[in-house]
Amino acid sequence: MLPEALARQIITDHERHPRGKGAIEGAPHVALDNPGCGDHVTVWVRVEAGRLAEVCFTGRGCAISQASASLMTGALRGKGLEEARALATRYRAMVMGEGPADPVLGDLVALAGVSRLHARRKCALLAWNALEAALAED
Repeated sequence: MLPEALARQIITDHERHPRGKGAIEGAPHVALDNPGCGDHVTVWVRVEAGRLAEVCFTGRGCAISQASASLMTGALRGKGLEEARALATRYRAMVMGEGPADPVLGDLVALAGVSRLHARRKCALLAWNALEAALAED
């Protein structure tokens, strides 16, 4: 687990300077909302030869939802579908407090503290739920 100050810095940086923000013309996408706090995210995916060639998002919401989406795009871009799903499973377990802050998650471990904040778990998982739905459509 990262020191709290470093985790906060990573989250703030990704919220203020999101990576992977934008749409992919003609790619499958799914929009989801978190009515509890007003977060909205749309995730686009382009799969080529069994790999996530592009993963992008648009949306608005709290720092957690936007940082999670930004970190997700960087962590998954270029990964094979099975590798991406395994990473998503590890991330989900960490956020839900059911698994460790696995170093394989890279900077995503900055969101490990969300596991203690039940109301924020939905924020941290919103983009990942949209990704899962978009991959099911592809």
